[in-house]
Amino acid sequence: MSAVNRGLRQATKSLHTRLPQRISQRSALPLLSSTFKTAAPLTPAALHARRSNFSTMASLQSAATTAPSPAGHKGYDPEIQDIADYVHNKPIDSELAFDTARWVFLDTLGCGLEGLQFKECTKLLGPIVPGTVVPNGTKVPGTPYQLDPVNGAFNIGAMIRWLDYNDCWLAAEWGHPSDNLGAILAVADWITRTNKAGGNLAGGKIFTIRDVLEAMIKAHEIQGCLALLNSFNKVGLDHVVLVKVASTAVVSKMLGLNEKQTADAITQAWVDGQSLRTYRHTPNTMSRKSWAAGDACQRAVNLALKVLKGESGVPTVLSAPVWGFYDVLFKGKKFEFQRPYGSYVMENVLFKVSYPAEFHSQTAVEASEKIHAQLKAMGKSAADIKEITCRTHEACVRIIDKQFKPMDNFADRDHCIQYMCSVMLVFGRLTANDYVDGSEAATSPLVESLRKKIKCVEDPQFTADYHDPALRTISNGLTVELNDGTVLPEVVIEAPLGHRLRREEAKPVIMAKYKRHLEPHYSTEKVQELLELGQNPKKLEAMEVDQYVDLYVSENSKFVN
Repeated sequence: MSAVNRGLRQATKSLHTRLPQRISQRSALPLLSSTFKTAAPLTPAALHARRSNFSTMASLQSAATTAPSPAGHKGYDPEIQDIADYVHNKPIDSELAFDTARWVFLDTLGCGLEGLQFKECTKLLGPIVPGTVVPNGTKVPGTPYQLDPVNGAFNIGAMIRWLDYNDCWLAAEWGHPSDNLGAILAVADWITRTNKAGGNLAGGKIFTIRDVLEAMIKAHEIQGCLALLNSFNKVGLDHVVLVKVASTAVVSKMLGLNEKQTADAITQAWVDGQSLRTYRHTPNTMSRKSWAAGDACQRAVNLALKVLKGESGVPTVLSAPVWGFYDVLFKGKKFEFQRPYGSYVMENVLFKVSYPAEFHSQTAVEASEKIHAQLKAMGKSAADIKEITCRTHEACVRIIDKQFKPMDNFADRDHCIQYMCSVMLVFGRLTANDYVDGSEAATSPLVESLRKKIKCVEDPQFTADYHDPALRTISNGLTVELNDGTVLPEVVIEAPLGHRLRREEAKPVIMAKYKRHLEPHYSTEKVQELLELGQNPKKLEAMEVDQYVDLYVSENSKFVN
């Protein structure tokens, strides 16, 4: 029985059992019939009050207000207050977190620029009304657009998530904490430009890149800690709810809201309508999954701005009986927490370095690359493969195991482990263009036949290691049987390049990836300037946000109309 139905049944029962008592306790009104015969005429207000005593809705309201509050609830839900307290009062003193945030920052901007090469992305960008330019507004990297901070947050958030090619966090819930940069950068840029033009937003604050990195660390932490033990996907909700909550929290502080106002804004994010995962799964997989983070970013900024204008909050938005988030959307469960908020998530975040592939498949694609080379050395190819067994973890099976499902579009292909491995095995590569309709990979009969020969099998130990706080590995092992009966030794990759355990190995590759993403947009001199700045932490962190963003502006972009 759903929480709502339980509440209705309980309220109805309460109405039936308390009605005789209400009547009998009114000594001056022994019978309802005599009440209206002998009592003095009632005022309209009194009549309304009397009628409400006998309404089902009044009983529901009474049940909701008289039910005992969860322990410790005074004012705001403690989960809300903890986030607001962290944002306002917790200093970040981890240089490892700041260093990692710098790499995430560069990688995320580079991935956003790469996303601009796809018309499906760029058609969604720009002002709501064509031609609109907002004075002192947010500038969108790689484009000529200057927008209000709400739409700016959508633009930046959509482009950086389009290719699913930057950082990732995997736990009970998964997601991409770098998505929050859409909201953070948009607000920091707008406030800085406005204040330099004589405004007084957030007390006249001029943001530096160091401020942006700190906001990223805190947004990563909020999103990641909520994800550690709480699975939103298992109740059908998309992980971008955590982007909205985290972005709302840090953006509120950036806007100059006090701790209470920040709590108000956070409650607004939780009460806001939440995205379903429908667009990520068969038979409805489609491109919305690529702009869902941009949508979360713009909602976060919009909600924080409403509170800045004086909107109040919804203090028990999570715990309110019947109508709260827990009862309506989380099957009555409360959030669980593994650790207090600090800088753990940024320090342990996963970089997507090697392939533009959904993260649960990264190690499988890396194993496929090794097998491709092995087959080539043997004088064989993917055409000689009879079948493949992929030993994997539960989340992979649940999200991207699509052995026989037809590949309908780009979004289907980049969330199918069989497709991604097959492309690597056939061509020895996996790029974003391999997901496009009509591409060589998408139209390859060999890729399609091989895809149907790859079977996923969960290994409980791989699943346990995936959730282990000390490991958080994303293991996949491929065993290939050839048509001649030869079985190749299993190739197992436990930690992908970009995992904390392989972080130093990944850094040169991250920088090469960033360079590769800059080159289609800027001159050789500009690319070199950005590369040198990105590798000079002190100079980068001291730079004012608007000056840095200006380096990315492209007035005559060949990718944006």
